[in-house]
Amino acid sequence: MKTIFKTVLCASALFAVAMNANAHRAWLLPSATSLSGTDVWVSIDGAVSNTLFHADHAPYRADGVIVTGPNGKTVEISSLQQAKYRTTFDVQLAEKGTYRIGSATQNLTAMWEENGQRRMYPGRGQKFDLAEFEKQVPKSADKLQVSESSRRIETFVTNGAPTDIPLTNKGLEVKYVTHPNDLFAEEKADFVLLIDGKPAANAKVLAIPGAMRYRNDQDEIEVTTNAKGEFSITWPEAGMYWLSASYRDGQAKKHATAGTGSYVVTLEVLPESHLL
Repeated sequence: MKTIFKTVLCASALFAVAMNANAHRAWLLPSATSLSGTDVWVSIDGAVSNTLFHADHAPYRADGVIVTGPNGKTVEISSLQQAKYRTTFDVQLAEKGTYRIGSATQNLTAMWEENGQRRMYPGRGQKFDLAEFEKQVPKSADKLQVSESSRRIETFVTNGAPTDIPLTNKGLEVKYVTHPNDLFAEEKADFVLLIDGKPAANAKVLAIPGAMRYRNDQDEIEVTTNAKGEFSITWPEAGMYWLSASYRDGQAKKHATAGTGSYVVTLEVLPESHLL
C-alpha cells in the first residue's frame, strides 16, 4: 500500500456486480464517519451482500484498499481479517482532517461471439494483462465490443473538522460540493459526477438507505446529472446510505470502442439536530 489511491489494472468481478440493483452490492461500512480526539480509530466492514450493510454473501477483497490521510499520504490499515461473509480492518486517524478509504480499478473488457458462443476477456476471476488481451481477443471477431472500464468504491471518515478531498481525475468519481462528512437529514447536498475529470452528463445516480433487512421496499432515491455533471439529493432521514452511479460514453482510449465507469460510496447522514 505504498501508492496513494493508485489505479490497479485488474478485473474485479465482485465490484462489477455492485452496480446491478438486482444483484449483490459491494460496500465499505465505517463504524463512524465523524469523530474527534487525539487517539481516534475507526473500524471498517467490507462485504458483497444481498441486503445492504448486512453481510450475507461474500467478503469484500481488501487487498486493493488504500487509505489516504488528509496530508495526502497513505495510512496503513490494522487488524485486517477476512471471514466467510465480511472483511474487517481498523484505521488510526492520527491526523486531523478527512480520510479517503477505498479501492479503484481500471481495465479493458472485451465481449464477442465465437461459433455462436459468447466470449469475454478477462474472464471471471481473471486478472487483466495487455499481452494476453492482444493474444486472446480476435480483432475481427463477430460482434466485438471493447470497453475501457473504471470502477471505484470508497467511503470517507473525518477526525475533527472536514478537509478538502482532492480529485484523481481518473475514472468515474464524485466532486463533493457538500462534504461527505457534513450531511444532514432534510438538508440538500450538492455533488458533481466526473469521468476522467470531465462532467458525466445525463448519468443516473441511485441512493439507497441501509437497514434494508427491516423494510419491504428499497426506498431508493434516483436522480440524473445535468449537462455539467451536477446533481443534488435532499436526505429524507438520518442513517447510512449506499450511493452508486454508472456512466458510458464513446471517449475510450486506445484499443477500446467505449468507456464505462462505475462508482460506489457509503455515506452517513446525521440527524438534523446533530452537533459535531
